[in-house]
Amino acid sequence: MADYQIPDDLLYTQEDEWIRHEGDAILIGVTDFAQSQLGDIVFVELPEVGASTEAGAPFGTIESVKAVSDLFAPLTGEVLEINEALEEQPELVNEACYGDGWLIKLRATDGDEFDGLLDADAYRASVSDRDQ
Repeated sequence: MADYQIPDDLLYTQEDEWIRHEGDAILIGVTDFAQSQLGDIVFVELPEVGASTEAGAPFGTIESVKAVSDLFAPLTGEVLEINEALEEQPELVNEACYGDGWLIKLRATDGDEFDGLLDADAYRASVSDRDQ
């Protein structure tokens, strides 16, 4: 298995997204595994601020030189902020997927959905199963 960064302090989805608590808000991005599988990111389409997300439903797309992929909401909620820097610099997802390459900030509306997220160890096992 390749050596992907999977920080212990984040939660993850099977769709290769990460979730970080920031006060009452949730920051969401794609994982190191996802960005490395996609290759060079050339475009990211994100929802409008104020839009609603539904857990498991697409909320945007990410386009690389290899493919276009849907982004799936890990949680139901309201979009508080989008990473506007990605309009001009989509490559930030490749360069700093856990930092400046974040996607959206969300106010989660269903606390029970956190139970369906993966911790770092479970996500590592998921990646290991697929990266063979």
